[in-house]
Amino acid sequence: MPDERDILLRGLETFAELGYDRASARELARRLGVSHTFINDRYGSKAAFWRAVVDAALGARLKRMAPVDPEADDEAAVRQFIRDFYRTGIDEPNLPRLITNEYSQDTERLDYLYQRYIEPTLSVILPRVERLTASGRMDRVPVDILFFALVAPMSGLVSDPLAHRLGNSSGPTTKEERLRRAETLACLVVDGLLAHRHTNGQ
Repeated sequence: MPDERDILLRGLETFAELGYDRASARELARRLGVSHTFINDRYGSKAAFWRAVVDAALGARLKRMAPVDPEADDEAAVRQFIRDFYRTGIDEPNLPRLITNEYSQDTERLDYLYQRYIEPTLSVILPRVERLTASGRMDRVPVDILFFALVAPMSGLVSDPLAHRLGNSSGPTTKEERLRRAETLACLVVDGLLAHRHTNGQ
């Protein structure tokens, strides 16, 4: 039987590929290499297994992010946050795929993601954004638009087949290349948010 880490990684891959509804308990068991009763016996339900998968993957990712320096300038702090957010996402492409599947569905799973991860993560950076907008250094945008502006570029780090068709024909990218891409995306996003300041020469 695979160990716990492998079970959670295979679960992440299955949920990312099939989505929650199509990933039946039987299909999960087949892909995990366990008995068809394993998930209920070990985790209690498919929903509880999904939460364990998310906690293992997303919790580990957020722990890898460096804490925002409370003494840092607000712009520098926003840049650091977004850069780290992208950089920590390159090692597990199945995580953004799973999460993206859940964004369009009004479910208890989305509630779980929002309450446990999205809202607490945004609370780290929103006070900085508020100060930047209040000072005129950033245009004010609704929180939902800001969130999608930050999160949507993650697809550029995990969509190699499309990236190849768009001109990146170098074959499978290395971790170093992914890190450089993450840096480029972070700069593009933050510079876009601060474009009002730059175009007005402030």
